[in-house]
Amino acid sequence: MGTEIKLKGDKVIEQIPSIKDKALRINLNENIYGTFAEIGAGQETVRHFFRSGGSSGTIAKAMSAYDKDFSDAVYGIESDGRYVTENRLKKMLTFEGELIEERLSREKHPNKLFFSYANTVATIDFAKQFKGHGWVGIRYQIEPDEAYNEIILHIRFKETDARLQQETLGILGVNLIYGAFYKYNDPKRLLRYLYDHLDKDQLEIDTINFSGPRFADVDNRLMSLQLVKNGMTDAVMFNPEGKNVLPAAVLYKKNLLAFRGSFRPVTNVNLDMYEKSLKMFLGENKVDKDNTLVVFEITLSNLRSDGEIDERDFMDRAELLCSLGQTVMISNFQEYYKVVEYFSNYTKARMGLAMGVNNLVDIFDEKYYRHLSGGILEAFGKLFYRDMKVFLYPMLGDNGEVITSDNLKVHPRMKELYKFFKFNGKVVDIKDYNPNILNVFSREVLKMIGQGKTGWEPMLPSGVAEIIKEHHLFGYHPQKELEQKA
Repeated sequence: MGTEIKLKGDKVIEQIPSIKDKALRINLNENIYGTFAEIGAGQETVRHFFRSGGSSGTIAKAMSAYDKDFSDAVYGIESDGRYVTENRLKKMLTFEGELIEERLSREKHPNKLFFSYANTVATIDFAKQFKGHGWVGIRYQIEPDEAYNEIILHIRFKETDARLQQETLGILGVNLIYGAFYKYNDPKRLLRYLYDHLDKDQLEIDTINFSGPRFADVDNRLMSLQLVKNGMTDAVMFNPEGKNVLPAAVLYKKNLLAFRGSFRPVTNVNLDMYEKSLKMFLGENKVDKDNTLVVFEITLSNLRSDGEIDERDFMDRAELLCSLGQTVMISNFQEYYKVVEYFSNYTKARMGLAMGVNNLVDIFDEKYYRHLSGGILEAFGKLFYRDMKVFLYPMLGDNGEVITSDNLKVHPRMKELYKFFKFNGKVVDIKDYNPNILNVFSREVLKMIGQGKTGWEPMLPSGVAEIIKEHHLFGYHPQKELEQKA
């Protein structure tokens, strides 16, 4: 064999091991040893390990507790009666993991790295109405005497054939197990490698959480951002505690009030808009206070500064919104109608969008809808067809006049269309706004913080300036402030 030939102009290609190679590498490691428990789509993952050879030293057992009664007998009964849940998956992982520890003596196997892999999945239904989804996870060790790590994710199938979905799940499972053992030191890459030999058209990953000693420094919100950034999902959500939550679980059948903004940082205007529109929304006759969720949405196009997504900046904003007790959504939706369309996958209840006048004027700009076969009418059909209202916050015009839904200017061609929505009560003004803060703008505050100027603090809700200073958010540096004062 001569040396490998390299030609001018050759590009470096990353060698992605085949699924068989990944399974074989795990199988040939004499220490990796564990259980496969798969509910709902066959023995899809473990099949690859059986087929690639050398599996007897890796697979402690493989099981499918398909029958609900049998599954309950093994893992206990779920209080909500549902089987495809994160709770169920965690029970499976813990139960199977403890069983290995119980049955194998550490004295006899001092070097074994135990793992339990599990999934609980519903593939496409017979009527092909629901494409199916599921939870997939691994609980595993990197050192025999170390605590366990966990990686848990939620997936949605995009294929419309149960057999294809099963195969997709099997490949994902191998990628996850391989990544867990061989890429744990770089979770961002581990995440990307979950799609080895898969296509984004086959599978969506919309929630992921890492935990355990090897992932002590991982911020799961940043991992969520990667999901949206890499096009693995359209939207991710965090609860006020800053934890990743499954959008479907949070949005299901809720009355939703959404705010879109850059929130760099949150200002008194944002808060005023939030408080006043929420009061109006809760006053609507089809809105149940106990079933209402407010969502602050940051779109990724808003996160791109200089074409790249500034992750630090993103974390600063998410942290601030969460500290104000809000649920945050990061999305890939540039147009408003896409947000509404996304929400309506999960709820048919009444929705509200709160926005400033300039945002509404933007919505009536045709250039955003050229890619739609039905143009702006198609977009508006999707936006307003649902039980949806826009709560409009006023703005100051160039001459200091207050602009509301009555005197805002849209393109002459759009005038009649705008009148139609206003006349039908789809656009309503926020009346009792605070007129003293209309001249507060996030971008001005941001500039002042960056330049070390003083006087921006009163423009923000109480407590927010302190958080910015304490955590040095948005480029705040006490030294700059001292220099300015000097």
